[in-house]
Formats: sequence, C-alpha cells, structure tokens
Amino acid sequence: MSRYSTVRTPTLAIGYLEWNPTGSRSAVLLHGWPDSPETWNGVAERLAAQGYRVLCPALRGFGPTRFLAADTPRSGELAALGRDLLDFLDALHLERPLLVGHDWGARAVANACGLRADAASAMVMLSVGYGTNDPHQAISHAQAQAYWYHWFMATPRGQQAIVEEDAKAFARTMWDTWSPQGWYTATAFEEAARAFENPDWAAVVLHSYRHRWGFVPGDPAYAEDGRRLNPAPRLSVPTLVLHGGADACNHPDTSAGKEASFSGPYQRIVLAGVGHFPQREAAAEVADGILRFVQSHV
Repeated sequence: MSRYSTVRTPTLAIGYLEWNPTGSRSAVLLHGWPDSPETWNGVAERLAAQGYRVLCPALRGFGPTRFLAADTPRSGELAALGRDLLDFLDALHLERPLLVGHDWGARAVANACGLRADAASAMVMLSVGYGTNDPHQAISHAQAQAYWYHWFMATPRGQQAIVEEDAKAFARTMWDTWSPQGWYTATAFEEAARAFENPDWAAVVLHSYRHRWGFVPGDPAYAEDGRRLNPAPRLSVPTLVLHGGADACNHPDTSAGKEASFSGPYQRIVLAGVGHFPQREAAAEVADGILRFVQSHV
C-alpha cells in the first residue's frame, strides 16, 4: 500500500489515495463494504483529467487507516463514518469538495452533509438511497432476504465466520452475488481484499451491521451525531443518486421516491444492467454522469 498518504484526525490516522494534487477543485470518493479505495481507480482518473484533485480515503477498519488510541471503541456506526469524513476534510483543509460515496461511503457522505450543511458543493450516492440510519426503517420482505448477511453477522456463528474463519471468502460471496456474473477479475478482488487485513476490520464490520439494526449500543462519542441524523434531516446540497438496475444487494426501488428529503437539485439515474458496484462495473458511465450533474447544478 505504498501509494497511500496518511493524515491524522482526532481519532484516526487515515490512509488515502490521491490523483492530481494540484487540481483546481476537490473531490473526495469513499468506498463501501466489502471494498477498498481502489474501487475508484477508473472514476478517479476521469475526474482528475477534468481538473479535480481526487482523494479516496480508507474507511475506519480498512486498509492502512488506524485508530490512534487502543481504547477507542471499534465502532462501525453510520454516524461515526460521517464524522470521520468531516474530520478528514478539516485535516486536509478541503472546503466544500464534491463528495461521492458508494455503499457505506454513500451513507458517510450523506451523514457528513446532514451534520454540516456546507460540507460539500455537491453529493453523489451510489447504490444506496437516502435515510438509512433508522434501525426501525421499513424494508420489504425481498430486501430483508437480500440482507441475509446483516442478520448472519448479528449471530455468534456470523462472528465466527468473520473473525475465525475465512473472512475473504465471506466477502467474495457478496461480489459473486450482488452483480451480474463475470463482472470482476480475480486481480481486482485480491487488490480490494488487502484492505480487509486491517486488524480492526472484523470488529468494525460486525459492530456496523449490529448497530445498524439496534442489536448493540453505539459509541457514546457519536450519540449526539446519531440523534441529529435520525430522523434524516432534509438536505439542500445538490444530490445525484446512481443505482444499478441489476443491484442484488440494495434493490433499485430502495433509492426511489426520496425527492422530498432534498430542497436543492436532485436527480436519480438507474444504470441498466449494472449491479451493486457501478464505479467498478461502469466507471466511464459513472464519471460522465457525475461530471454532467456537477456542470448543470453547481
């Protein structure tokens, strides 16, 4: 992971990839689970070619990112991900960058904008609809079935699979089933899986899914942030949602009908034939969609 730079925040030493450091505008791209910052390689190159300074941090528990203190709870709660992003922006003095997130990263950028109204010039969410912090949120029976891995990780047997058995094979199951077959190479998965070797990966992942549905308490340090984010605040930031039409993790319908949560420009695009990882499966289409949206609304 020699390509990574590191910046310290109050809680973390965050590793990040960077393209075009002298770019006139900034874009911060956040990965999801189970993935790594390299998920953005194709999109980042295209944004950098259009003048963006692009930064792709590793979330807490992933890649080279490390907790600064041994006694900090290894929380994966969604409010913490939003606060981590704000701390990252502050540490690098990034003012109102374009924020783009996939999966966990989409929740992080939405929560950052919910906690700080002027955090971003525009926000892009991939594969996730807005307003997913509430453990009592309604989900369809089909979506509950798709979330089998959430419920599995809430059990001792699920914890054993993540901690004591082959976590990489467990993660690969998601790659194999969330998108149309044949969409990735073994090399791409192995590159992403190196991010799972972080010593805190299992603890953060297990806590994230257990906390999301109210099975375990959160870190008191994020209690106030959590209260501010639930119910989900109405956002004024220009927002683009990109969702794969063949996403077998979060059904495309889960991101539909969210317009009332936004007071600023809002657009949702469903990408035909694309699964849960649009930034990997259709990097050019994703980058072009982002650039068109920003050009029109920012």
